[in-house]
Amino acid sequence: MTAMHHPSSFISRRSLLGGLAGLTLAGTAGAANIQGRIRLAGWSKPISEITNILAEPDKGFFKALGVELTYLPGAGGGDAIRNILSGQGDVAFTDPGSFFMALDKGEKLVAIYDIYPQNVFNVVSLKSSGIQKPADLKGKKIGVYSLSSGTRQNLLVMLHQAGLKESDVTIVVTGLLNFAPLMQGQVDATAATDTGLAVGLRKGIGEVNIMQVRDHLNISSDMFVVREQVLREKKDLLKAFLQGYRDSAAWMIANPEEAAQLAGKHAIDGTNREINLDVIRLRNASSLPTAQAKGAAPRLGSFDLAALQKGADAYRALGLIQRQIKVSDVVDTSLLPVG
Repeated sequence: MTAMHHPSSFISRRSLLGGLAGLTLAGTAGAANIQGRIRLAGWSKPISEITNILAEPDKGFFKALGVELTYLPGAGGGDAIRNILSGQGDVAFTDPGSFFMALDKGEKLVAIYDIYPQNVFNVVSLKSSGIQKPADLKGKKIGVYSLSSGTRQNLLVMLHQAGLKESDVTIVVTGLLNFAPLMQGQVDATAATDTGLAVGLRKGIGEVNIMQVRDHLNISSDMFVVREQVLREKKDLLKAFLQGYRDSAAWMIANPEEAAQLAGKHAIDGTNREINLDVIRLRNASSLPTAQAKGAAPRLGSFDLAALQKGADAYRALGLIQRQIKVSDVVDTSLLPVG
């Protein structure tokens, strides 16, 4: 069970609402002189769950800190990493599985901010399918967003937990709107996220069975990752970028209604305000830190290094990566906003 369901997380949320709401009006001191462009390589198209980024033309969180933000759409976390390795992007918005797999291939990468410390991935099937546990997926057709996405990486984790290999199922690339193929019977199950499921339920998918990946491996869903060279060359600019992102996330946590309104303006899937609000509230919950030092105030972006190490060890034990990854060597917390 993730921290979003634990009573202490609601205390943290109240603390965040009270303590971080003002960040959008402050936080520019010491960074205003920095000027530069950050190309953020995303895992997705401009969708409502990243409204805090898409709202930049209206809110100017990054601009206030001297950062000119450009968003590069992608099709999965692996895509985001490819875009920074090729030099097209500076920062990747990616999942731990894609990060671990790139490190396994010898890429020099560093994680600098934990965007969603909660594991939000799941595998969903219609009640009528009879799929209730990972072992039931054998021989089935399963939809994923893309072959380089967190949906596929997390599906592999779930399959391995049941003693299954990727070859034991048929993986079908369905794109972001992966519930339509499930409703139409083109796949038996679909690997998705909490927000994808919320949209599917709103659109009448009906009664479903949900298998949560967090019940098998509860690690972060997405992080900001950079090349070591970019970290060395753009440290101050990256620090300002993270401050801008933290301010934007705090704004969306404090103002979900306004964010839902702006999603209608900027997100390609933002046509229904109520769905926007569902998605934004889920993303706000998954942004909350899972672990805090005793008595410390919640800090957005904080890493749970112990949980992340368990994730890296699990990927190796499952055969998804070959190398042993020491997480503390590939995470840099020095740029995280303070206060």
